[in-house]
Amino acid sequence: MSVQTGLVHIFNGIPFTTRSSTDLLTSLNDFQAREDDLLLVSYPKSGTHWLAEILKLLFSSKVCLTSPIEFGDVSKLDELKNITSKRIIPTHLSYGMVPTDLKVKKCKTIYIIRNPKDTAVSLFYYYRDNPNLPTIETWSAYLEMFLKGDVVCGSWFDHILGWEEHKNETPTLFLYYEAMQKDLHKSIRKISTFLGINVNDDEISEICKRTSFSEMKIKVEKEKSDPGPTVCALTSNKKLIFRKGTVGDWKNYFTTKQNRIFDELYDAKMNSCFLANPIQYET
Repeated sequence: MSVQTGLVHIFNGIPFTTRSSTDLLTSLNDFQAREDDLLLVSYPKSGTHWLAEILKLLFSSKVCLTSPIEFGDVSKLDELKNITSKRIIPTHLSYGMVPTDLKVKKCKTIYIIRNPKDTAVSLFYYYRDNPNLPTIETWSAYLEMFLKGDVVCGSWFDHILGWEEHKNETPTLFLYYEAMQKDLHKSIRKISTFLGINVNDDEISEICKRTSFSEMKIKVEKEKSDPGPTVCALTSNKKLIFRKGTVGDWKNYFTTKQNRIFDELYDAKMNSCFLANPIQYET
């Protein structure tokens, strides 16, 4: 892996940006969970901001959406402790690195999954345009890194498989990016039921309108100079959050050979993965 000095470090075999300090990552198990904490999990570029916005609207003003639990230095734990309202805590952490107390208290978790080919393309542009990440020269060089798990947050495959292995240990709702795009109303209903939030069809329709890709991109563009935290541990530049949001854009990047190599690795790793079955590459 090509690592630029001062931008990426390796912790437990996984690449992290230096925006996630070693001290904080080492101290994560000191985090004290609350039974009403909600964990929002994803691999990078899988729809985290989209889902976070939906959750904020469902809860209204009754919650605090934090920056990712792995973002910052060890003072992050005190920052989280001082929040008095219900906490929605985003993270890109693998299951094994999630603070133990969140698992012990069986805090509810929502995990959003996006098809790995579109995820790879979206993360490629994130690398290319993000000064907090190492410079990459070509799509081909990047894709090789992605397949090896040499990108920030490690292997997409291992991330999914780790949560698959423990999927029945905590109350977890698994959502799929493509299914949400196909029927957002149905997905929001599923989320509200999981969280025990009473919401009618008109309210869901309003949330759908306010969380459309075009509406959210416009909102982010207006807020791009806002120094406030985002739900991303990789950048504070809100302009980098949304690019296209489409399904199937990977076809514009993968060569026939690259697609074959990707599919062979996918089949080898994910053949018996239950969570992989609903993944879609078209809508």
